Amino acid sequence: MSNPPQPAPAGAIVLEGKHEGIATVVMNRPDRLNALNNELAMAVNEALGRIATDDTVRVVVITGAGRAFCAGGDLGALGKGRQTGATHELEPLLRAGMQMVLKMRTMPQPVIAAVNGAAAGAGMNIALAADIRIAAEEATFGQNFSKVGLFPDYGGTYFLPQLVGPAKAAELFYTGDMIDAEDVSAKNSARAVAGDPSSKKDSFWGRTETTCARAR
Repeated sequence: MSNPPQPAPAGAIVLEGKHEGIATVVMNRPDRLNALNNELAMAVNEALGRIATDDTVRVVVITGAGRAFCAGGDLGALGKGRQTGATHELEPLLRAGMQMVLKMRTMPQPVIAAVNGAAAGAGMNIALAADIRIAAEEATFGQNFSKVGLFPDYGGTYFLPQLVGPAKAAELFYTGDMIDAEDVSAKNSARAVAGDPSSKKDSFWGRTETTCARAR
């Protein structure tokens, strides 16, 4: 855990790993900033379902491959659905997302969101569904649904007001502004990590590893 997860082999949209009681789930569409399409959302949901029933797992880490945590819904897929009128084809994306965050909140193991980069829209809400959020110095967060004419999904309207209060949540929902890790940390919504990246103790992945060890 002291090093960033590497992208999964070609064709694997989610990378699952397990080591010393720590299960990792890595969203692996780095070329799309891990944007959620039907396949990725369903794969993450299925991975969490398997992990939840694994008695050898004591803590779960969810993160993204590459430079982003998750950029939210894949706007290409969403736009195509709108243009063709085949919005029913997007139902698996929304249904899997609902089930995903519900699993994260009800599974017996604590879930840590290791936010290694941008967490936007549904990506931010996946992070909010975790028990603990650890944000890299370069991480950013945003409820950018209003900028693309969408309503917040993946539990955002429930989780965000609980963490930052209704007034700040409304501001983030209405403006769609991105905020950085320092701002999120100031609101006690995530633990921001800076420090010397060469130091295992101070680095983002080092801190994630330490938190996992304590959570077990």
